[in-house]
Amino acid sequence: MTTIRLDGSRLTRSEVVAVARGAAKVELDSAQLQKVQRAADFIAGKVRCGEPIYGVTTGFGSNADKLLGAHRARDELPGGNPDPRDETLPEELQRNLIITHAVCVGEPLPAEVVRGMLVIRVNTLLRGHSGIRVETLQALAELLNHDIMPVVPAKGSVGASGDLAPLSHLAIVLLGGGEAFFEGERMPGAEALERAGLQPVRLSYKEGLALNNGTAQMLATAVLALDELEYLLGVADLAAAMTLDAFAGRSGALREEVHALRPHPGQIAVAMHVRELLAGSTLVDIPYHLVPRFCTWSAQSWSAPGDQALSFDIRWEWVPADRRHGREAFYQRFLPFRGGKKHQPQDAYCLRCMPQVHGAVRDAWAQACRVIDIELNAVTDNPLIFPDAEGAQSIEEQVVSAGHFHGMPLALAMSYVKTAIPVLASISERRLNKLVDPATNDGLPAFLAGNEDGTDSGFMIVQYTAAALVNDLATRAHPASVYSIPTSANAEDHVSMGANEARHVFEMTRDLADVLALELYTAAQALDYRNEMLNAARRLAASGDWQALAAKIEQAPPAGHPQRAQFETELRALAAQLAGSEAFQPGAGVRAAHDRLRRSIDFMHRDRAMQHDIVAACALVRERAFTAE
Repeated sequence: MTTIRLDGSRLTRSEVVAVARGAAKVELDSAQLQKVQRAADFIAGKVRCGEPIYGVTTGFGSNADKLLGAHRARDELPGGNPDPRDETLPEELQRNLIITHAVCVGEPLPAEVVRGMLVIRVNTLLRGHSGIRVETLQALAELLNHDIMPVVPAKGSVGASGDLAPLSHLAIVLLGGGEAFFEGERMPGAEALERAGLQPVRLSYKEGLALNNGTAQMLATAVLALDELEYLLGVADLAAAMTLDAFAGRSGALREEVHALRPHPGQIAVAMHVRELLAGSTLVDIPYHLVPRFCTWSAQSWSAPGDQALSFDIRWEWVPADRRHGREAFYQRFLPFRGGKKHQPQDAYCLRCMPQVHGAVRDAWAQACRVIDIELNAVTDNPLIFPDAEGAQSIEEQVVSAGHFHGMPLALAMSYVKTAIPVLASISERRLNKLVDPATNDGLPAFLAGNEDGTDSGFMIVQYTAAALVNDLATRAHPASVYSIPTSANAEDHVSMGANEARHVFEMTRDLADVLALELYTAAQALDYRNEMLNAARRLAASGDWQALAAKIEQAPPAGHPQRAQFETELRALAAQLAGSEAFQPGAGVRAAHDRLRRSIDFMHRDRAMQHDIVAACALVRERAFTAE
């Protein structure tokens, strides 16, 4: 396990991910700890001088107009009992802030999110503008390094003042309250501290506010969501490349000079990535006339011993000379045989516009990363402390109430990503649908099944599942950030809802992963059919059995017909091109991914229970089996 040195200024997304996933511990920069203590000493000195400071000697939110007295008024209430705790009013204020704000509901956040919250909070407090003491900050870091994971229910933050409620659940364990996971068990926070050999913390001036006033939940969730989306962007390109190979599609829409004319960064990156995945493909850009269409197998389909195990037949249609008028230029380039490929120079949008669509999603991801990278090393609590402010004439110039806790920069960035995720899923589902539909799949079998006896459904319902997931993603894409609900008796009258936004994106990446897994699963089946059909045609042509090849041609003129000689000449040209071709294969990147998938899932020759296949395909994507492609 590595150790990451935190200094408040250089934390990266990759480091947050490493800590969040348990691959790294943290240590605190000693120079920054001096700045942390300087701010804490400054606040303590101002309190001793009697200066009113928000959240230190005043209440919070709409209680900010209430100044703390010298003693507890409630101790003088009739019948009242003095508080038995040896605790000053400023200390009570900070403790009460944490224990009354820890009111989230729902299932606990995943441990990786909580770890991410901890490392982000420690890092921002290291900037030395929050007033927390060194020992309290070190205690927070010890939770992380001892793997004490506070139980933080997922729902309850409105994203201003930051993530108050979830961060209070994080901090309450420091006080010996709340609950935590430790060594695989859920237990009271005090027990977790005791078992780890740690002591509860007694909060001093502004420390409660420093601990719970910030954007750590939405930020940690966003970092993890963006890390997953970065991987899935590559998987989406891979799935599209495999589908393009399975279609024997056209590569012109991927060319570098094409995208130089509309140089959106994501679009250029996607086109280049897909070109790399397709490198070495002999399926993409194949001449139309070489591609046969699927025909249902029969006992008479194949005579060669090596081909009798094939579960399909193939066909072309010959185009007679009298049906070529107006198309002479085309038939000078291509032989007059119609197989599986439609005679059109452009593919459907889901293939041809894939760089533009995938690229736009990639740009949304990049914009969110830009925002998150700034936020990771920002100070996000309130008020902000400037103990070394030059020329300060009043406390207000050194303790500044501002709005850095407001999560709108994060919320809007994640809204952008949130609306982009269904777009990526939708174009994937459209490619999947195109693969299974015999009207659009360019000569592949209907639903990618041989269906010799009419009993097979093949991959029909795989598309249903993808469609259901896409619809679910689309219905969750409404931005939470546009719907503010005021809080704290309207003192906090505009909030970001950024925590909801980030949580939605984090959850949506799982469904996106499943849609892409379904496309890969389907595209692998289609690719096997396309590849085997082409190579079967190649072997038949290479055998020199013209009669057997002629039997695969529909509309062929019979012997003695005036056009028979022309047909045979053109058939020999088709055979020569097929026989002279190298073995047909997908691009190297596609081939590697296909081979990985086939190690877990066999080609489906006829209907079988598909649930295990689906589970395996989804697991391959979620477990990042395609990272290298």
